Amino acid sequence: MNMEETFEDWRLTDCPRDAIQGLPEFVPTETKVSYLSSLMKVGFDVLDAGSFVSPKAIPQMADTAQVLSALPESDTRVLAIVANLRGAEEAIEHGRPDLLGFPFSISETFQQRNTGGGIEEAWRRLDGIRNAAERASKDVVVYLSMGFGNPYGDEWSPSLVSEWSGRLHTDLGVETLALSDTVGQATPNMVTQVFESVSSALPGLSLGAHLHGRVEHATPLMEAAWKGGCRMFDGALGGHGGCPMAKDELVGNLPTELMMSAPQEWGGKIKSWNAEALFEAQQMRTEIFGLSRVG
Repeated sequence: MNMEETFEDWRLTDCPRDAIQGLPEFVPTETKVSYLSSLMKVGFDVLDAGSFVSPKAIPQMADTAQVLSALPESDTRVLAIVANLRGAEEAIEHGRPDLLGFPFSISETFQQRNTGGGIEEAWRRLDGIRNAAERASKDVVVYLSMGFGNPYGDEWSPSLVSEWSGRLHTDLGVETLALSDTVGQATPNMVTQVFESVSSALPGLSLGAHLHGRVEHATPLMEAAWKGGCRMFDGALGGHGGCPMAKDELVGNLPTELMMSAPQEWGGKIKSWNAEALFEAQQMRTEIFGLSRVG
């Protein structure tokens, strides 16, 4: 048997949508297309490329349809965020997104801030989105925000995360759930504890990690999630971004480039990356964001 066959499979998503959405100055459509086109060639499993949401809420994503239409074909799957059924229908009609992402928070406060409706409304929206996506043969990724704590004073505990994960999986048929640390307050111990709790209770659920935090915390947090059973990870090149609905001060994503080979140390399969495309993307990234958050 080839030794590589014993290594564990894992997936990596780069999230330029998350990195760009909070920038104060609008990034021109052609610039977005050039940047995302380079990222499509790097070899990431998924590219979180845009969102079909109200342009009043997220002005940077007003051109998502045009951007997605211009992206090259590659083995990288395209994900787009939606916040309601209308957005999902627009994404499905557009045709390019392979996956639809929906932010579902176990924090009533944050769900109101993020999507303009509470948890009950989010549940109804997700039910409609899943039904529409299933009819169109599209996959849905649910981002369980506030998965590692709550800064707004709402109830939170690891058992509450497991409870909501179970409800989403059992009652709504959610198959892919990304536990998310929107405000960057997770610790490695907490991350491992939460992932172990959810993965042991729901072995049929595909679990991902969408974590925000300081650059030096990227590898420890990723390793903590890996130890807890996570095999899908999100990052953003350079560690830029953050949710503009969370706090006045954005907490950046974990830098993708620090995550691209780390799982090899923990028994993960060795992935091949297009170094030329990565270099090109890094050059454009500095033009869009200015000084790098990494290094």
